[in-house]
Amino acid sequence: MPPTSVSAKLVKQLAEQNTQKVKLAVTDIDGVLRGKVISFEKFTSIAESGFGFCDVVFGWDAGDIAYDNASITGWHTGYPDATATIDLNTFRKVPWDNNIPFFLADFSGVQTNCTPVCPRTLLKQVIGQVKKAGYLAFCSQEFEWFNLVDNNRQLYESKFRDLVPMTNGMFGYSLLRASQKNAFFNDLFDLLKKFDIPLEGIHTETGPGVYEAAITYSHPLEAADRAVLFKSSVKEIGYRHGVLPTFMAKFSEDLPGCSGHVHQSLWSPDGKKNLFYDKKAANNVSSLMESYIAGQLYCLPYILPMFAPTVNSYKRLVEGAWAPTTLTWAVDNRTTALRALPGGEKSARLETRVVGSDSNPYLAIAACLASGLYGVQKKLKLKEPATIGNGYANKKGGVLPANLWQATQAMKGSDIAKELFGEAFVAHFAATREWEWRQFSKVVTDWELKRYLEII
Repeated sequence: MPPTSVSAKLVKQLAEQNTQKVKLAVTDIDGVLRGKVISFEKFTSIAESGFGFCDVVFGWDAGDIAYDNASITGWHTGYPDATATIDLNTFRKVPWDNNIPFFLADFSGVQTNCTPVCPRTLLKQVIGQVKKAGYLAFCSQEFEWFNLVDNNRQLYESKFRDLVPMTNGMFGYSLLRASQKNAFFNDLFDLLKKFDIPLEGIHTETGPGVYEAAITYSHPLEAADRAVLFKSSVKEIGYRHGVLPTFMAKFSEDLPGCSGHVHQSLWSPDGKKNLFYDKKAANNVSSLMESYIAGQLYCLPYILPMFAPTVNSYKRLVEGAWAPTTLTWAVDNRTTALRALPGGEKSARLETRVVGSDSNPYLAIAACLASGLYGVQKKLKLKEPATIGNGYANKKGGVLPANLWQATQAMKGSDIAKELFGEAFVAHFAATREWEWRQFSKVVTDWELKRYLEII
């Protein structure tokens, strides 16, 4: 296959810069980057044709333990290679790693067993549906995360207990606390921008060592790419400063959880008109935006694991902890599942607040867009008025599933989920979440020992 002008120009550019090696990565079902460093010579030979990547990346969990309930790959298939295709549009250089060239890849170029379950490929398909429906989407994700003192040896010796936060005290929006680790704080903003992950803002959140960052909005695929790379980059930059960042949804039962809110809007195909905004409507919320919100509310109980994918996710979704628990919406209300922000023609958008910081950005953004589009295409109407006041108390529309098992069973048997994402994806993703629940269920926790060992 002859090289395209894009790849030929890029290869020539890298060759002229005396490039010796290139970093490649795909994203697994949990949103973890899995990759390798290859020689520049190898890169030139696969830039167009793709390369073999072991399909175990969709056959094991976040701890590299092989699933025993997956059909797409496993011991029964021998874990063969699947063809991954490099997306040359993701080219960037890693500024904290000698500017090594970096590319993302996925499994959309050549049909393989991985194609139906690849998160990045799934998002591409959803974006195609949005475009076919006559809309242009813009998205962004924002994250909260805890920063701990990085001591890898102590981390494992203490079995991940008694960890020390980077800074003490709560201090939300504190310039004082941000200055306490200002080298790390400034490196995040500056190095991420050089890595083509521009931030709209970054600040301390309430809790010891907590930061929050909002990534600048972009087209959905770019937004998800940035979000995936953001999480990995924050960890890599943190290591340079003796900091261990964690994107667990709930790091401590005594502290607020960490969100990964997704902001989204639909525009005219030429990108000139925000279709979520109507200056003549109540609260400036357009009828299309109402149907989009209705779609998300309708689908949410059946796609929740795509927003809250771990056992720990549901420790965050509790009343009074800055995370939603009810199927509610409102205008600029931080207690509801969906927060409409129709303030202006350029900025009107929906914030999906259910999403946790532990989410896979490709799946979270795909779920937002697909469920919202479902509402638009079905012309769904909002059955419930906007919540006024405390969203936790408004249970008229229903409540979210309480744990990963309940949420997974709802998704596994859902015709809506299968319609949105395909039977193959739903079956595989549900199996991985059932696996996650099984791994948790067999563990004897510290809480059980403290509660039962002596008295029972």
